[in-house]
Amino acid sequence: MQLNKFTDYALRILMYVSRPSEFPYTIADIAKDLHVSQNHLVKVVHFMGKQEWIITTRGKGGGLRLNPKALEIRLGHIVRILQGDHQIVECHEPPCVMRAHCGLKGILDQALEQFYVSLDQHTLRDVLNAPPTYSPIAFVAL
Repeated sequence: MQLNKFTDYALRILMYVSRPSEFPYTIADIAKDLHVSQNHLVKVVHFMGKQEWIITTRGKGGGLRLNPKALEIRLGHIVRILQGDHQIVECHEPPCVMRAHCGLKGILDQALEQFYVSLDQHTLRDVLNAPPTYSPIAFVAL
């Protein structure tokens, strides 16, 4: 399963704006730091504002902040909404000639659901408080 860019950017933005800041974050600053086009981020930020995951303020001194309630949202819920009705395989367009005798779609759908179940074990807060998953390898002389 590969996350689409919209989902990738949204998750990055949520983590980015969760950091404490004296002033609201701006799309320009986020775009610069994340190396993403402002046009892409405008669409993502607008969507997340509608979901009430972030709080947006227009005008001078405006910007965006994380809605504190978003910290408790399950990651699976977030990714499901962002990914939309994403199918791993599409059997109808174009029509697959093996569709009547194929069990692959059911297996892949089950695997996708397990992916979401796994994500649902964590909240946005968990991601922010987690230690890095990488660690430098230390070589010890024997």
